[in-house]
Amino acid sequence: MSTGDEYNKLYDCSTLLLKVTTSSFTAAQRRWRIAYASIYSIRVMLSLAKEIISKRGSQHPSVISHLHPYVALDVESSSSEHWGGNFSSSSSAPKIDQKRLVETVKEKDLVSLHQLGGVEGVAAALGTNPGNGIRDDYEEVIKRQEMFGRNTYNKQPPKGLLYFVLDAFKDTTILILLVCAALSLGFGIKEHGAEEGWYEGGSIFVAVFLVIVVSALSNFRQETQFDKLSKISNNIKVDVVRGGRRQQISIFDLVVGDVVFLKIGDQIPADGLFLDGYSLQVDESSMTGESDHVEVDATRNPFLFSGSKVADGYAQMLVASVGMDTAWGEMMSSITSDKNERTPLQARLDKLTSSIGKVGLAVAFLVLVVLLIRYFTGNTKDDNGWKKYEGSKTDVDDILNAVVGIFAAAVTIVVVAIPEGLPLAVTLTLAYSMKRMMADQAMVRKLSACETMGSATIICTDKTGTLTLNQMKVTQFWLGQESIEEDLADRIAPSVLELFYQAVGLNTTGSVCKPVSGSLPEFSGSPTEKAILSWAVLGLGMDMENLKQKNSILYVETFNSEKKRSGVSVRRKADETIHIHWKGAAEMIVAMCSQYYESNGIIKSINEDERSRLEMIIQSMAASSLRCIAFAQKQVSGEEMEYDDDSGKTHQRLKEDGLTLLGIVGLKDPCRTGVKKAVEACQSAGVGIKMITGDNVFTAKAIATECGILGPDYHEESGEVVEGIEFRNYRPEERMEKVDKIRVMARSSPFDKLLMVQCLKQKGHVVAVTGDGTNDAPALKEADIGLSMGIQGTEVAKESSDIVILDDNFSSVATVLRWGRCVYNNIQKFIQFQLTVNVAALVINFIAAVSAGEVPLTAVQLLWVNLIMDTLGALALATERPTEELMQKPPVGRTEPLITNIMWRNLLAQALYQISILLILQFKGESIFNVSERVNDTMIFNTFVLCQVFNEFNSRKLEKQNVFKGILTNKLFLGIVGITIILQVVMVEFLKKFADTEKLKLWQWGICILLAAFSWPIAWLVKLIPVSDKPFFSYLKRSRIIFTIVKQAIYRRKPSSCRLGT
Repeated sequence: MSTGDEYNKLYDCSTLLLKVTTSSFTAAQRRWRIAYASIYSIRVMLSLAKEIISKRGSQHPSVISHLHPYVALDVESSSSEHWGGNFSSSSSAPKIDQKRLVETVKEKDLVSLHQLGGVEGVAAALGTNPGNGIRDDYEEVIKRQEMFGRNTYNKQPPKGLLYFVLDAFKDTTILILLVCAALSLGFGIKEHGAEEGWYEGGSIFVAVFLVIVVSALSNFRQETQFDKLSKISNNIKVDVVRGGRRQQISIFDLVVGDVVFLKIGDQIPADGLFLDGYSLQVDESSMTGESDHVEVDATRNPFLFSGSKVADGYAQMLVASVGMDTAWGEMMSSITSDKNERTPLQARLDKLTSSIGKVGLAVAFLVLVVLLIRYFTGNTKDDNGWKKYEGSKTDVDDILNAVVGIFAAAVTIVVVAIPEGLPLAVTLTLAYSMKRMMADQAMVRKLSACETMGSATIICTDKTGTLTLNQMKVTQFWLGQESIEEDLADRIAPSVLELFYQAVGLNTTGSVCKPVSGSLPEFSGSPTEKAILSWAVLGLGMDMENLKQKNSILYVETFNSEKKRSGVSVRRKADETIHIHWKGAAEMIVAMCSQYYESNGIIKSINEDERSRLEMIIQSMAASSLRCIAFAQKQVSGEEMEYDDDSGKTHQRLKEDGLTLLGIVGLKDPCRTGVKKAVEACQSAGVGIKMITGDNVFTAKAIATECGILGPDYHEESGEVVEGIEFRNYRPEERMEKVDKIRVMARSSPFDKLLMVQCLKQKGHVVAVTGDGTNDAPALKEADIGLSMGIQGTEVAKESSDIVILDDNFSSVATVLRWGRCVYNNIQKFIQFQLTVNVAALVINFIAAVSAGEVPLTAVQLLWVNLIMDTLGALALATERPTEELMQKPPVGRTEPLITNIMWRNLLAQALYQISILLILQFKGESIFNVSERVNDTMIFNTFVLCQVFNEFNSRKLEKQNVFKGILTNKLFLGIVGITIILQVVMVEFLKKFADTEKLKLWQWGICILLAAFSWPIAWLVKLIPVSDKPFFSYLKRSRIIFTIVKQAIYRRKPSSCRLGT
């Protein structure tokens, strides 16, 4: 008996089904038999699917030919409406050799793909319906992830805390201090015994350990923060269809068998096979290095690779392999992402740190030499007034111990002098601002953009979605020269209505999904596509499914920003007629038309008067802030669509002239709330706003006026509004002359945007540009700061940008500007604070060492000051939030010095005050306050630390006298100040031996606090002193130039004098 006969004998359920429907069973019996038949039929179909796939290509007759056709139909109708919803493969594992499929796609092996049954065979084996995707439930996704893997690759693990601890030990000064601590510990134990002798060396060890741990924890925290942001930036949203419903999911949730929608600018999220689509071209340069775009179709090359970008067209892709099974996953797992990016500000600070470090080394060396000379000449005395060095009488251990102590003091001066806190402060403020910017809807992709944004002088912004809500709605419809507002379908002739259905439903990248429940259809695609589809379905009564069944698409020309239109050729199945449809910018489509339809179906030719009237209609709609989209069509023959290139190859093209205008729709896209306020804030901060849009000039002017980009004083002859073609046709000199005046550029192409950015940069501007399309990538890269859109932006645009605006809102762009200025301002605050400590500590130690032969602050005390200054100070000042004051200043120029004259004024005043009081305490403190030497040294240490605490408040405001404004909003600052004071009390009162201090009485604490508090009135008075805007060092430079000129003049005169003498 044949296999087919066996299946007929075993699985022929027709008789059973007939009996169920015709016999006189009871209701309960009938229900049980129908249930049995349904379950049995489903199992039969599954068995048949496996049989067909396993025997495909063999000579055995297909089993399906022996089955009655209505059995399959009964199974289909016995479940839910969606194929994806009822598909029984969800309950049984997909049957396919995954390894073979992965290799087939990687190797682009068409023969192997054919053996697997082609793309349709693979889809069936994976349990995927090409139209409805996989079943839309959590269990299905989890099962597929377990079978085929997750769509993630094995990344290099982030650096752990131990890495940063070990990294801190690479610092030369830390290693020298550890050696000094070890020697001090050894000599101390030998001289005073283990019980007493470990204090000094042990104290240095503990202090160094604290510095290392705090530094390592800070760096580890930043590493973790950057790693989190990296994960967020890699979490791309992907359009898929599951259970018949189109939806967006995370790229990490993509599974084998998913059907993915691809459009221009998308990054292909996994390896897969081409299911359906038109004009698809892929950029595989990231994988192969080849810059030429690769054509992908169903027959010659259906293979798609993750990491590639869609350069043109659109398609649906069947996911064949994910994660580590893809070539992209293998490549990315072997790459370590570079998190050691150095920003321009960090590079400038590295130079500053190096310069200060050299000064510190010089002072430390002088202190070392002076102390050694004083020691070996017998000028250094101990606590009892005896000379520490008495030639050969002095024990060798005592000499070595004294030399180690001197050496440790000198090294500690270097530690305090070198401002390691500067790089840490930059890292902290950048990490903090990145985290806060995420909450403010801006994701930083490149660290340098944070600080560069603070210097921006011009922002070139898009209109749609950035200044407006991108919530399109059709509010006007013109058919010919007639405006139709109500009963659209009844007032339009059926022949015209059918052409409109084709124009809207087939020339689109959007889709319509009818839910089972009978509620309103779901529309997907861009906001423009969704608005037009919604209007056609709900207003014109368009049935998308019926339309697709009646027509077949022959060729598609996708929308791009250059042409500002998209086209399609359609064959009507009923009469085999071919129609070309164009949709796009109204004035451009109208220019391609020679006729137009009236609502009754009559076609009229367009003469000059008619054309003028149509243009007036478009202008009046645009002046009402409407985006105008026109539809046109033409019936053609198959031969008219074909042309031969130079090589004799036949291609298809769509005719672009002699079209018949179907109609014009006006879409309203309201301005975002708060956008006018954001524009005004940027303008008051000295930042110019330029709107660059693809819309026509009337729509652009209306929106620009509404947003405040064009002021009430605008007039036509001002040159503030231009069209892209006009701007690009200017002579280079003319363009450079007019570019500053331009505020609005309409009907612009991506090339016009790039040209404007280049002109502005040549004029010395720091330019920020927003962009969302693939063609915006050159302008985004060219700009100083590229801002891509998180919702409407393509993956190509996002990769070319520095910052992603997550909500596509211009107010978020203004927030980024505010944060950029805040980063720069916070760094300046910390530099002022740190340099004050550096100058004071170096001068005090140097003068005391030269005059008294000893430094007033011990190694442990200096390390404690270093900890307060470098780490806690950086945390306190680098985490200040942006204020409105920042937006009332002009932008910081590219070449403006990091340390301004205002900062020099503030830090020198504070440093001089600290030096003065500490030197008075050093030389006269004992007699003035009638205290012992150890108490006096403790008061010097205490006053010095408290001066830094009070000066932290002064550093909050570089120019404003009220340094306490907004202080209650920065709880971190108050917390750090509180912790510093508590730890200082512990150091002085409870860690006497560790910190080499004495307990202070209340009145002594009062004096220390009073002396330190004087820094507040001093700062208030100093800020009244006006300073020049001219950089401080430019005067030194000028003096050097004058000296050089005088020197050269004298040199020139010498030979002439000699000649006169002879």
